[in-house]
Amino acid sequence: MSIAVLYGSSRANGNTEVLTEHVVKGLQVNKLFLKDYHIKDIIDQRHEENGFDSVDDDYDKVIDSVLESDVIIFATPIYWYGMSGIMKSFVDRWSQTVRDKRYPEFKSKMAQKTAYVIAVGGDEPKTKGLPLIQQFSYICNFIGLDFQGYILGKGVKPNDILIDEEALINALNLRKSLAE
Repeated sequence: MSIAVLYGSSRANGNTEVLTEHVVKGLQVNKLFLKDYHIKDIIDQRHEENGFDSVDDDYDKVIDSVLESDVIIFATPIYWYGMSGIMKSFVDRWSQTVRDKRYPEFKSKMAQKTAYVIAVGGDEPKTKGLPLIQQFSYICNFIGLDFQGYILGKGVKPNDILIDEEALINALNLRKSLAE
């Protein structure tokens, strides 16, 4: 089983990354730090006669890695009660990929994968992060991904997540499940 982790933070070693590293510790994973790739925002051309123009950026490298994986872990800080901008830009580009002749089996390939979300925030994330989880659930449902679950953690300052015992236990449980 191959696992791709999409890290959506703009900061290295943030709480979301720390919690996600607890999940993937000892597992073979393909770590994709979205901040290290140049991914342009989508220009919606769904209704244009010629469809979407090709885009010169790093998106294809990332989506190709995702398509090679069996499991996708979306790791995003909770920014203003939603996913990070860089994660949203990446997911928004799926609208283009669904219609891209180079990816004719995009949805069917995504339907063969499972997905998890790991998100950390500071303002009651275990309650106020639930709309983010619902958003990912809808995204996965639309694209055909089998949404298996999530971990919400609390943290503001560096390494605050290390005192969220519930999130750390959930991370250990997810690691065990992924290792099976």
